Amino acid sequence: MRCPSCLVSGLYAPAPGGRVGGRRPKLTEDQAALAQRLYGEREKTVQQIADMFGVPRSTVYGHLDKTRTVPRQPKKTAVTKP
Repeated sequence: MRCPSCLVSGLYAPAPGGRVGGRRPKLTEDQAALAQRLYGEREKTVQQIADMFGVPRSTVYGHLDKTRTVPRQPKKTAVTKP
């Protein structure tokens, strides 16, 4: 069994060859910035942006900056009188 200090030092040691773990993002930084601009200026919907880049809507939502994104207003429903 390894000593705890060896395990901790291994977590903070640089990866061989400078490699970084994890999955690559589907959208590049430029594509994410364009998606942010199109959505923020209300030029395109999330579905339209997703279709442009060939990714699902959830990917577009994951790349949108929550602090800079203005939520869309819900559609107004017509009030029917009884």
